[in-house]
This record gives sequence, structure tokens and C-alpha cells, in this order.
Amino acid sequence: MTDGVARKTGRWALLSPRTRKNLSVAGVVLTLILAWELYKLIWSSLGWIRPVRPDDVVMPHVWDMVIELFRPVRRGGNLLILDLLVRSLWTLREAVAGFVVGGLIGFGLGVLFVRSRLAERAFMPYVVASQTVPILAIAPMVVVWGGAIGLPQWMAVAVIAAYLTFFPVAINTLRGLRSPDPNSLELMRSYAADPSAVLWKLQVPSALPYIFTALKVSATAAIVGALIGELPAGFQNGLGRALLTFSQQFAVQSKKLYATVIICAAVGIFFVGMVTLAERKFVPHRETLEPEGEMLARASAGG
Repeated sequence: MTDGVARKTGRWALLSPRTRKNLSVAGVVLTLILAWELYKLIWSSLGWIRPVRPDDVVMPHVWDMVIELFRPVRRGGNLLILDLLVRSLWTLREAVAGFVVGGLIGFGLGVLFVRSRLAERAFMPYVVASQTVPILAIAPMVVVWGGAIGLPQWMAVAVIAAYLTFFPVAINTLRGLRSPDPNSLELMRSYAADPSAVLWKLQVPSALPYIFTALKVSATAAIVGALIGELPAGFQNGLGRALLTFSQQFAVQSKKLYATVIICAAVGIFFVGMVTLAERKFVPHRETLEPEGEMLARASAGG
């Protein structure tokens, strides 16, 4: 038995890291689907209704949710999946715009705080406090203010996405910019490197892993912000409107709501995947980095 386990472990180790990761994700998804269907089967056979009633309205079969995607939204209309994919492009546009703006603001705040302890002490409490205000309370105000100054609806929604994006980026940027070894900073200063060179050639490269970790969190937050922002904005073209419409029809069309949730999750996964691809491009593996001393000498010399 031990030999069999060792052989299986050896086969798993022979797989590439990406293959192992994909198989792990597929395993988690299949486990969740199996748990959903087993709950429905067991609770239905025993007549249990708590904690969740296992009928086809509250808990439809997973395959029914998927099949619903390939049925018309309404009689004579487009397939639900086509309608949701078009809506996802609108929501993704709002999320990406907010993600970029919020990321830049967060990075700027991180740089400001690492440069000035006074600014950090003065503004950090307000940055933290901003995240304690419920987004549902802020979204209507942003929409109203945006309309008052002539801001297009989708840009007002992007502002809400930016609001949820900037905080993790600011905190992780600050932590990352402070992550270089003090000896490395001293070496840069011994080469008479100016603060700008220290920032861009030592601190920012060291902070990239922290920043991209925050960006992956912020990518999902931007999608959530866009979905929430579409509701008070009365935006008709996004996924948020579809969620609201189908939630009002839950008693008779619950499968449409579940199918929409699946598409929302897929959009979030796609967005995080794009950020992960950028991370692989801009954050080199440890083993491919230059020796620290040589890298710093080249950087301080402008090479």
C-alpha cells in the first residue's frame, strides 16, 4: 500500500506546476458540484427541509443551471448565454476602468506614505476608515454626484469599482516598498543613488509581488463594485441589472439567476487570470534574478 501511494505521489510530482494547479481547481469544482447534488439527493429522500429546502426552485440541479444558459431569455429572444456575455462586456469595461484608476491611486498613496511618515500618520486613518463605509450607502451618492457633473453612467459605476480597488493596492504597495533589505538600501545610497533611482530600481521591483497580490484581490473587488454600482445607476446593459431582474423572478425562474451567478463568477475568474498573466510577465522567478549586489551596482550606475 505504501508503494502504491509513493507511485501516485511520484506521478503527481512529474506533472507540471500548471497542470497540477488546473487539476486541483477542477477537483475543487467537481467536489462542490458533488456536494450540492448529494445534499439535494439525501435531503430529498429523507424529507428534510432544513437548513435549505432541496426542491428544484431553491436548489436546482447543476446541469439544469447550465442547460438554462442555452435557452432563450424570453420567447423569440437571444439565448441567455449570449445575452449575459454581451452584458459581461459592459460590466467588464466598468470594472477595468475602475481597476486602473483605483490601482494608480493606491500605488500613488503607497509611494507617498513610504516617502513621508507625516503623510502616513495624517492620512492612513482616513484611508482605513473609508473601507468601513458600506458600499451600498456610497453607490447611490456617487451616481447622483456623477449625474450632477455630467459624468456618464458607466463612469460613475467605474468610480465605485475604483473605490473598492485602491485600498488593497495602497496597503500592499506600502508594505512592498518597505520590504527591501536595509543593507540593499545602504548599498544604493553608497553609490549616491537619488531617491527616484532607489524607488524605481530597488523598491518597486521588490514590491511587485506584493502589488500583484493586491491587484488580484482588487480585480474581484472591481467586478463586485461594478455589479453593485449598476443597480442605483439604473444601468440597463450590465450583469448587475440581470441579477436584479432574475432575483425578482426567483420564485419562478431561479435557474436563470443561478446561471447569471455562474457567468459573473466566470467574468471574475477571467479578470484575475489576466492579472495573473501580467504577473508572470513582470515578476521574474527568484532563480532568474541577478545576484543582488550585481543588480544594485548596475542599477545605481544607470545600467
